[in-house]
Amino acid sequence: MKKLLLLIIVIVAAGWAYIHYSSQPDPAVKPIENLDAERYMGTWYSILRLPHRFEKDLDNVTAEYRLNEDGTIHVTNKGYNRTSGEWKTATATAKPVPGMEAGFRVTFFWPFNGGYYVAELGSNYEYAVVVSDSKDYFWLLSRSPRPSQGLIDEVTARAYAWGYDIDQFYRVKHGPVDE
Repeated sequence: MKKLLLLIIVIVAAGWAYIHYSSQPDPAVKPIENLDAERYMGTWYSILRLPHRFEKDLDNVTAEYRLNEDGTIHVTNKGYNRTSGEWKTATATAKPVPGMEAGFRVTFFWPFNGGYYVAELGSNYEYAVVVSDSKDYFWLLSRSPRPSQGLIDEVTARAYAWGYDIDQFYRVKHGPVDE
């Protein structure tokens, strides 16, 4: 009986992972075609995002990307939880989506993964717009914790045109932390 239950769990998990691995970004938002992975590596500041439980109450949020020898990317997300007064860190592995230069499947907890698609990128890699498989996820990332308001307004306007609920956008705070 235990073996049967384990087999069922494995089949369900594998099916769920397959469905999510083979998904694509919303057709209204196309990933960029040319991504220089090495230039994309380094630290990015989260500037604007939709609310979700894994970044709840986090300020000073950064994402650091490191290119691995096998072509995957090591991801370290970090943020200060203003409620608990503690830094929170989560690590993941991002694997390239075949045939999609700016598309990745990111796994924080195997076998579950999600889409990571660079939908827009500044000409000097100074900012990036990242979306996922649904309109539930959206990030504006910047190399600076304080990009121009003009950039934020332009990206927000494009997000609205793409069908995102911009009234739900959260502006991530960056600054001193009282520890």
